Amino acid sequence: MNKPDYQRLIDAETWAFIRKTEAFYPPDSSQATIAEQRAIYERMCKGFFRSYPVEARARDSRLAGVPVRRYFGRGARVVYLHGGGLVLGGLESHDDICAEISAGTGFEVIAVDYRLAPEFLHPAAHEDALAVVTAVLAAGDPVVVAGDSAGATLAASVALVLRQALAGHVLIYPGLGGDMTKGSYVRHAEAPMYSTRDVGYYRAIVAAPGADLLADATATPLAAADFSGLSPGFAVAAECDPLADDARAWGERIVAAGGQGRWVEEPGLVHGYLRARHSSVRAAASFRRIVAVIGRLGRGEGLQADEAQDSAGVHLA
Repeated sequence: MNKPDYQRLIDAETWAFIRKTEAFYPPDSSQATIAEQRAIYERMCKGFFRSYPVEARARDSRLAGVPVRRYFGRGARVVYLHGGGLVLGGLESHDDICAEISAGTGFEVIAVDYRLAPEFLHPAAHEDALAVVTAVLAAGDPVVVAGDSAGATLAASVALVLRQALAGHVLIYPGLGGDMTKGSYVRHAEAPMYSTRDVGYYRAIVAAPGADLLADATATPLAAADFSGLSPGFAVAAECDPLADDARAWGERIVAAGGQGRWVEEPGLVHGYLRARHSSVRAAASFRRIVAVIGRLGRGEGLQADEAQDSAGVHLA
């Protein structure tokens, strides 16, 4: 398999984002402790932070015993699960992203500070996410579950449990347990920002000794045997990402089971591109698309054929 020509696929704005991200990581960061990795990640996220939209307000509280941050809104509720490999991140790392989703949809967004590995191994994060979403559903308003990267893994695992109790789910460059020996895992094994080696590292660190997470749909959602009755699902892949095929597989399996599923492959984008939404035209367009889909799902409009308009890589499964 020929190696991708990233100099051609990735535009100058995205390369600038990649270089800025890399600048936060010292040369020996691969040897860093978990605490040091978290500190670096938080500094990096803060380096991309943009101030809240004028109308955005938030407060911290607990829900189902889990720390959350609630961004005020009305109508539907969006539960957002942050990325970071189930090891990094928290309420601060995705603070402005959640505020902008709330402002863009008008909905309340609830960010979840789920327990992290390796202090808390699987299924701790899944249990926290499920507990919060279940508590939010009890209020009676429509609920959309969304997340990026490992947070998208959690969103998918919750979607499998709660099915049509949800108004929908949105997965942003999700890692869903695809086969690491084929497809995008091989084609983009050395992609900028995230490699197949990184995928393996994070998969291993969350597993208890002897656990087979590849057979556990709460950890690797593509392992699920039954995709029937899921809420409408929208999965977004970055083209230059080893995880890209997981989004495609998710959308296709929902449709094969008779449900509403869509997937988009965003051309030339890389894992983690949400942080580039204010500096990259491509990332900005994708983020607008994501917010628009969350809005439609929360309003009960389902998925529409034009929700990936202006994306050259749209696939309507």
